[in-house]
Amino acid sequence: MRIADVLRGKGTAVATVGPTATVAELIATLSSYNVGAMPVVDGGRLVGIVSERDVVRRLHAGGAALLDGRVADIMTSDVTTCAPGDAVTDLARVMTAGRFRHLPVVEDGELVGIVSIGDLVKARIDLLESEREQLQSYIAS
Repeated sequence: MRIADVLRGKGTAVATVGPTATVAELIATLSSYNVGAMPVVDGGRLVGIVSERDVVRRLHAGGAALLDGRVADIMTSDVTTCAPGDAVTDLARVMTAGRFRHLPVVEDGELVGIVSIGDLVKARIDLLESEREQLQSYIAS
């Protein structure tokens, strides 16, 4: 199973934020979309990613003044990405080893989706369920 298969099921719409947005604006956007992380895009180019965890850790360290700061100041700029043709099982390992839960999907330099570790687990479970049903059908015939 490939990332393109996951995106076909969940869709390719991605909520993004700009690097000059305030952290307060980021929090409002994370909340309104009910997501845990957001790619940071500048001029159509992926420049970072920021998660709820990034906000909480920096808020703890810097206090409430962080809310008026820019997203660029707290984002991770060295973003691990994947391509639509990448295998789900490989990326689940990468995400687990890197201890992150969201992975932007990039094709030809453009952001085309985002997957979470939950998306990958669901895809794997769906695949296993389908294989089980096929085996049961084969055995029953």
